[in-house]
Amino acid sequence: MVDIRHFDDHPHTRLPWLDAYHHFNFGPHRHVGRNGWGSLLVWNDDTIDPHTGFDMHGHRDMEIITYVREGAISHQDHLGNEGRTEAGDVQVMSAGKGIMHAEHNREEAHTRIFQIWIAPEKPGGTPRWDQAAFPRDDRSGQLVALASGQGHDTALPIRADAAVFGATLAPGQTVTHSLGEGRYAYLVPASGAVTVNGDVVPARAGAAIRDVAEITITAADGEAAEILLADVPA
Repeated sequence: MVDIRHFDDHPHTRLPWLDAYHHFNFGPHRHVGRNGWGSLLVWNDDTIDPHTGFDMHGHRDMEIITYVREGAISHQDHLGNEGRTEAGDVQVMSAGKGIMHAEHNREEAHTRIFQIWIAPEKPGGTPRWDQAAFPRDDRSGQLVALASGQGHDTALPIRADAAVFGATLAPGQTVTHSLGEGRYAYLVPASGAVTVNGDVVPARAGAAIRDVAEITITAADGEAAEILLADVPA
């Protein structure tokens, strides 16, 4: 099954400094059939105005993966971590038993991010934060693990039996991903359109996938694409 969630159908939040589209129910949004996908609970498509952002606030018992599409995001937390994550790169925050953090766009232009929340395998644990560079050229024509609890050596670790992959595809190029029995996948093109097992997925739409053994992803002819794919337990 491949269920296409079109961008215009995403729940939408507009604040003076934030333009956010939610692939799943978030905050006050309660749409039928949008309560996550397996252990994937949140996939937010956020545009943050220059010199604004999320002030200090708290989370617990969540694996929060931030993929920077454009610009950069600057992180601070109560543990003393600070960092700036640039376009194409990833930061991961394992909230554990509780963490206070802030995320700001300190740039002169808009920052655009995907925020992906995955439920951990068990609650609690020491909170932590990390970031890593993932050059887009290194993902050319192949799925590269960006965040993983499945032992991928180059990925940022998360406390979940899940993984988030990224790939960049030339026009017409194809990659495949094997989906284990009982697993769910969710795919979003950050840019460009792709087909997923023959179904068209436009940029910033989502494809909720289950009950298939293999996922075949092909960039549209004449258009390069950048994709993210989450593989999670049901």
